[in-house]
Amino acid sequence: MLINKKQSISQIRKYYIYLTLNRFKSHTPITTFQLLPLSLTFKAMHSSLLIVLLFLLSVSSSSAQTYNILSYGAKPDGKTDSTKAFTVLWAKACASVKPVTILVPKGRFLLRSIIFDGSKCKRKSVTFRIQGTLVAPSDYRVIGKENYWILFQHLDGISVYGGVLDAQGASLWSCKKSGKNCPSGATSIGFQSSRNVVISGLTSLNSQMFHVAINGCSNVKLDGVKVSADGNSPNTDGIHVQSSSTVSILNSKISTGDDCVSIGPGTNGLWIENVACGPGHGISIGSLGKESVEVGVQNITVKTATFTGTENGVRIKSWARPSNGFAKNIRFQHCVMNNVQNPIVIDQNYCPGNENCPNQVSGIKISDVMFFDIHGTSATEVGVKLDCSSKKPCTGIRIQDVKLTYRNKPATTDCSHAGGSEAGFQRPNSCL
Repeated sequence: MLINKKQSISQIRKYYIYLTLNRFKSHTPITTFQLLPLSLTFKAMHSSLLIVLLFLLSVSSSSAQTYNILSYGAKPDGKTDSTKAFTVLWAKACASVKPVTILVPKGRFLLRSIIFDGSKCKRKSVTFRIQGTLVAPSDYRVIGKENYWILFQHLDGISVYGGVLDAQGASLWSCKKSGKNCPSGATSIGFQSSRNVVISGLTSLNSQMFHVAINGCSNVKLDGVKVSADGNSPNTDGIHVQSSSTVSILNSKISTGDDCVSIGPGTNGLWIENVACGPGHGISIGSLGKESVEVGVQNITVKTATFTGTENGVRIKSWARPSNGFAKNIRFQHCVMNNVQNPIVIDQNYCPGNENCPNQVSGIKISDVMFFDIHGTSATEVGVKLDCSSKKPCTGIRIQDVKLTYRNKPATTDCSHAGGSEAGFQRPNSCL
């Protein structure tokens, strides 16, 4: 809202009078300014007023503009294609020199695949406030061949608050399970080559492939994210992070058919805290080593996580083939396992379908990994399995205060080529 100049000057004059009266009431000593001739005093006040007014006008000119998607032709009926409305709105937002907020009100908005590219924007910081639901076409083929359903890229200061993404992916899952020729599917929402990213209160339902992907980004915060898909939905990782630094995933609940969180090559500085996982495949670093030349993973913390009925708990996995990659400085701590098939896993013989990797050895070097205060129940007899590379054995593995049971008895351990130490209470006994 623009400031009325006359009102502003009047208000500032009143403020000066108020200060003067209070100065005399408090017996404040008279300043040099007060001893100036009256004409000079008014000139000085006038100059001060102009400076303050210019400041207020500059603040007003930089205030955020809000664009409502309804004003650009979008219909909240879940049937009318709103893709063009979002495209037109984004072009207008990109042309703005002021901070921009894009509002998606209550209702269901049908949206095909779209890219919000900030490379040509005058301001690269944009806020999306989603009160309603963005819904993908029911025919999975419409977006199924795209890498992303919704992609944000080349932005600095992109924030997404609230909202529901319904990708309607169930029909594609059925196609994949039938063995027919099906598209890979689109990741529901991705953030690429961006900085200072905030994703708060977002819900992702029934993604075709990954729900949320962070790729090539820095300073990213995900808070209060909810992910929901069937436990048998294929390749529906909840949150995937790769080639990114300084990322936090907080206070989130993830129920899906693949990894709740998957951590790919090039991740440095990831903090995961207060996350509930299940159903799903756990929190996984990897798979690593798919490529012979690959950037490593380092400085990962998983804290206060709960796993319920998952295939894995905390896991590091790498392909059984040569690679120069690594995984180091990793902490799994204060985790609860509820009927988890493989609570603690290092698997360096990952070779799905025995293709492109039989009879080979992983080149990924795993070191400095701590499992601390992990307790609960295992759905299988082996609660801790550390299957490391014979070529590059795991080193610096530390297991402390681990208590895992299987059918009310201590679970067992299974270690290969793993070196390290143990401390505190151990159940099962360590095999390091």
